[in-house]
Amino acid sequence: MTQEPTNTTGNYNADSITVLEGLAAVRKRPAMYIGSTDTRGLHHLVYEVVDNSIDEAMAGYCTKITVRLHLDGSCSVADNGRGIPVDIHPKEGVPALQVVLTVLHAGGKFDNNSYKVSGGLHGVGVSCVNALSQKLEVTVRRDGKKYSQKYARGVPQETLQELGPATGHGTTVRFYPDEEIFETLEFSYEVLRKRLEELAYLNKGLEIEFADERTNETELFRFDGGIEQFVKDLNAGEASIHTLIYGYGESQNIVAEFALQYNASYKENTLTFANNIRTKEGGTHLAGFKTALTRAINNYMKNSDLGKKYKMTLSGDDVREGLTAVISVKLPNPQFEGQTKTKLGNSEVAGLVGGIVYDKLCTFFEENPKDIKLIIEKAVDAARARDAARKAKDLVRRKGALSDNALPGKLADCQSKDPAESELFIVEGDSAGGSAKQGRNPGTQAILPLRGKILNVERTRFDKMLANKEIKALITALGAGVGLVGGESDVDLTKLRYHKIVIMTDADVDGAHIRTLLLTFFFRQYKELVENGYLYIAQPPLYRAHSGKFEKFIKDDPTLNKYLLERVTKDTIIRADNGFVFENDGIRTLTADISFIRSCMRDAEMADIPEGVFLSFLRYDRLIEPSWFATETAEAAAFTQWVETQGFMLSVRFEETEFEPLVRLVFEDKKSGHRTRMAPEFFGSRMYKRGWQTRADIVNNCGGLDFALERKEGTPIPAKGLFEVERLLFEEARKGINIQRYKGLGEMNPEQLWVTTMNPENRVLLQVTINDAEEADDAFEELMGDRVEARREFIERNALSVQDLDI
Repeated sequence: MTQEPTNTTGNYNADSITVLEGLAAVRKRPAMYIGSTDTRGLHHLVYEVVDNSIDEAMAGYCTKITVRLHLDGSCSVADNGRGIPVDIHPKEGVPALQVVLTVLHAGGKFDNNSYKVSGGLHGVGVSCVNALSQKLEVTVRRDGKKYSQKYARGVPQETLQELGPATGHGTTVRFYPDEEIFETLEFSYEVLRKRLEELAYLNKGLEIEFADERTNETELFRFDGGIEQFVKDLNAGEASIHTLIYGYGESQNIVAEFALQYNASYKENTLTFANNIRTKEGGTHLAGFKTALTRAINNYMKNSDLGKKYKMTLSGDDVREGLTAVISVKLPNPQFEGQTKTKLGNSEVAGLVGGIVYDKLCTFFEENPKDIKLIIEKAVDAARARDAARKAKDLVRRKGALSDNALPGKLADCQSKDPAESELFIVEGDSAGGSAKQGRNPGTQAILPLRGKILNVERTRFDKMLANKEIKALITALGAGVGLVGGESDVDLTKLRYHKIVIMTDADVDGAHIRTLLLTFFFRQYKELVENGYLYIAQPPLYRAHSGKFEKFIKDDPTLNKYLLERVTKDTIIRADNGFVFENDGIRTLTADISFIRSCMRDAEMADIPEGVFLSFLRYDRLIEPSWFATETAEAAAFTQWVETQGFMLSVRFEETEFEPLVRLVFEDKKSGHRTRMAPEFFGSRMYKRGWQTRADIVNNCGGLDFALERKEGTPIPAKGLFEVERLLFEEARKGINIQRYKGLGEMNPEQLWVTTMNPENRVLLQVTINDAEEADDAFEELMGDRVEARREFIERNALSVQDLDI
């Protein structure tokens, strides 16, 4: 017998209601305010602060913005605008600066008096940044005086400080993202660079300086040509087919402008902005532009001799092939969908933009008949290609090539007809295909070998893609149709013959290229397939360790190191000079610490700090503080003297900038004369602090860095220094065993391939997912598209990050 509950409310009363004061709500649910706590949310912090400076520029008070990524993980944004007000707020009773930084929905953007238009619509921008920052420092130059205030996780740490007289005016915000909130604290130079470059294009004459002290990269963006120059630069490297078209209009306090130009490629590249914010999902301004473009071209063709010649109506897809366009609107009360502002919802904008675009295009077409003729001919070609692709697909379907009855001859299909248990391995080359066919489980595993490299579908028209034998074989094997033709998708995942599609390529550079081509194909033609989790990448082993009858397959370098450590620690100890002994787990911890210090050295080299300079920092007997170098301190003098004993000369330099003085340290190598220039903020970085602490802990335990390796058999081997002990340890581990590195699947016999890569009991598969479709789209366009310049810049930016180069 059950007893009725005596309290049916479950103690749910007024005490159960929690009121989050101040910025606590932002820290409790950060994703509600900045979209996420991953890398997108991290960069959104920068955008929010920069948007405030941009609003000053749009209001006519700011001409320069400087964004700086500091070595200590912080970011600063400085402008020469009016400066955030510092007088006492009449209602709150504290300086207006503090209100802006600590109160949600507080700012000068709600009455349309201080700012006619603004990107920081919701009034939660900089206060959210403050709430989600471990530290935030704001400096204001206003009315001839300089003010500052410091915060920690949104809470003021001091009252507003007056620092004395100031030249100029403006605001500088420096914030340190909170590691308690964000999954990553690493700012991406390229992500921020792209955004800042866009802002410079959208605001004629505005100068934006972007400096990354981590790599000593600095860029200055200023485009007096505005969005016209934007379109020209987007089309750089492409053969444009007509002069650029630009239009501008204003109505009901809404300003709209557009620029467009067609090129000889097949890709459309249309970017839309509202109040300088990139609307990745488009919105009403994009809808108005598309409608007007299609209508203007069709009307001109209908009313000219071209209508008699072609006798067709062009679709939106036809008239946008090869189009590069930028649409920018600025309006007082934008309605964005979501806090992160990716889609514009103002209904009145569609008609305004559509009217401006239509009128300008009609005028341009009448004045430039040769240009419009070329545009229409390109659109007609696109329509014919789309029609040819549709007919080719219909022909293939009628012949049964997309049905189970006509599978490609090279496909070794599986016996099962249940997609849920069927797997398709896409294998590079006939040799690996042969091994895979012999080693597979024929009941559930199908093998499709591809000869050579498939077409890059990012740069190929649909009809040409469909004519490619390798791609046609892949489409046929999948059985789910293909692609988007004339606005109609033929993909039906209910007909997909395999629910595990595994890309299995070699571990060399050619294999990586083929894998990338296949990923491009699936992303462009079978996006839903990827989103449903059906696409995987095989992980064949990189190494085979063997000795006599013993054989072990090892998937990657970390696993190899782990295996070698397990092998050597069984009969080895490491003894320090003071008698401290490392054995078993102690040896693993020591090697992990050495590996961590080595990774810190690599990071320092990326910041142009040579190995010798960085190691000298680690050897200093105390943590170096950035504050030592702001003025002449005893700590800085002692460090300077010590540096000389390490073979370097240190000088401290102060550089005046428009916004604030910068301190720079210059280390000169006495032998080579090489100079290393760096900011003192480096000593506040996690890289330096953790590297120093890791080394210091080892020294404290061992009384120094002199060691001896002792094995059960043999005499002790002396080792001086951490890297020497690591090298000797792995040398000992490799004795008595052969380690073979695989470069191709063909090097493995069928049994080895089955055991290591295809057997569900042993194998490791990486599932391909799409975390950010827009970012993925940009990546494929940049790396696989027509623009060579974009790929060259990518290679130059990332050249120093390469660790294993296969030539």
